[in-house]
Amino acid sequence: MRDIVLKALIILPIIAFADYVIMAVVGCASCALGSTSNFYQCAFCTIGKLVLGVSILLFMGILYFEMRTMKQRNKQVGS
Repeated sequence: MRDIVLKALIILPIIAFADYVIMAVVGCASCALGSTSNFYQCAFCTIGKLVLGVSILLFMGILYFEMRTMKQRNKQVGS
């Protein structure tokens, strides 16, 4: 269980930083392409929600895989 917590403490900030960089790139690109303030009120928030949702699903998938691997390891040790 300790391994899962350590991996979560390492992976979660990496995912958060990647989200930040992605949203900064989207914001800079949209500004360079001349988007209006309406873009930042509607589409930018939608893009941010999608990026955050994908990140959460990715993180949950990683945790699920680690827990499944840990259970399989415990079954092999117990046998």
